[in-house]
Amino acid sequence: MRKGETIAKYIFLVCAVVAILAVFSITGYMIYKGTPALGSVGVTELLFGTEWAPTAKDPSYGIFYIILTSIVGTAAALLIGVPIGVLTAVFIAEVAPKPLAAVVQPAVELLAAIPSVIYGLLGKMILNPLMYKLELLIFADSTTHKYTGGANLLSAILVLAIMTLPTIINITTSSIKAVPASMKSASLAVGATRIQTIFKVIIPAAKSGIMTGVVLGVGRALGEAMAINMVAGGAVNIPLPFNSVRFLTTQVVSEMAYSSGVHRQVLFTVGLVLFVFIMIINLLLAKLKKKGEVEA
Repeated sequence: MRKGETIAKYIFLVCAVVAILAVFSITGYMIYKGTPALGSVGVTELLFGTEWAPTAKDPSYGIFYIILTSIVGTAAALLIGVPIGVLTAVFIAEVAPKPLAAVVQPAVELLAAIPSVIYGLLGKMILNPLMYKLELLIFADSTTHKYTGGANLLSAILVLAIMTLPTIINITTSSIKAVPASMKSASLAVGATRIQTIFKVIIPAAKSGIMTGVVLGVGRALGEAMAINMVAGGAVNIPLPFNSVRFLTTQVVSEMAYSSGVHRQVLFTVGLVLFVFIMIINLLLAKLKKKGEVEA
């Protein structure tokens, strides 16, 4: 028994070391490949420039609008996805009859298994035409608007919101179900209604798990490329709802195949910026999660 425990201990140690080395290797590689462009192009021009023309006679490599698009698009998708995801999880775990919950939860889990390209294809074939009709209606009298055919920031936000739902719903549902039944019983016993118990007792108790779901949702929203590349239009513009836009991920996907020289270096810098964003957001949310656990 002791020998088996020793072997298991070393296996776990090796796995932990491999995971840590993987993180440091990825970080080191991204810094190594992403920093040269900061010197050759300039930090200010690269990060705060608004013109992207890498193949022009006098090339420009400003990615400010691309960074802004990723921030705005991810934030807006989470503003839509988190409330819907949490309320759906509450419905599955606390409100729905068991036979209905037994149908809804597997359906939500199935959403998580759908490849991102399918979301992009459905968005392109169904959502973009609807957005184009809305665009024609809103800008019917405009002489300056550049029509996108529905491939715009609003379409990208809606697709991202839908794609984050399975992660948020599944983790939140598990967290709510893990709340001790005694807490619910105690709340009902002192006269709280069912809704009050859900929002004043159960959800605060499950806050740690909900934050985990949000963190993973942020990761999926920031890291998504294929689906967004199909529905966002792909032009570098200021992130307004009916503008064709480009995210950090789609920037790399769209141009890496034919890039070279400084252009290729800048695309690695775009990847480094995305990597830094994800790390910062994860650290901030982890800090908030830890603070919530301490207060609880």
